[in-house]
Amino acid sequence: MAQFQTHTIETAPADSKEILTAVNKKLGFIPNMLGKLAEAPTAVKAYLSLADIYGETSFTPTEREVVAMTSSFENECHYCMAAHSTAAKGAGVPGDVIEALRSGEKLADNKLEALRTFARKVVTRRGWVEDADVQAFKNAGYTNAQSLEVIVGVALKTISNYSNHLLDTPVDGPFKTQTWEPPVKAGV
Repeated sequence: MAQFQTHTIETAPADSKEILTAVNKKLGFIPNMLGKLAEAPTAVKAYLSLADIYGETSFTPTEREVVAMTSSFENECHYCMAAHSTAAKGAGVPGDVIEALRSGEKLADNKLEALRTFARKVVTRRGWVEDADVQAFKNAGYTNAQSLEVIVGVALKTISNYSNHLLDTPVDGPFKTQTWEPPVKAGV
């Protein structure tokens, strides 16, 4: 595995210093993922910009976490699953929803399950969902616009999931209680 530095404000490239300073002020620490992404200022800017945009979608905080955790589950990102499990708890997502998302199981809430299913299909089929998939999503109470918002969430998590795979990002202390490993898949 290639070695990438986890940057601090002091070691970051000049164009990343201000970004890491703002993150540290907002969160009280610099998550390892952002410290590693800071190696390429455009990467850390892209991630944080898209995260802000994703926060502007019509989805509730719970729905945003469903998309984020579903994408992270399907992409087997240990870092993002730990971080989003922690974030979901902080956002008031019910514990049974968090646990189902961490195990890849169906959600009891039919509308959230339709969102999880649609997001999963977007990830696993690389966007090639069928008309019936979109209709099932809409039948659950979502809109055409929200199907595109799912893609924004998947794009955000693709940046972080793939980066964390490349960077071999260690889970931060604040997320350690939510450490996650992908379940063993049948037939593997």
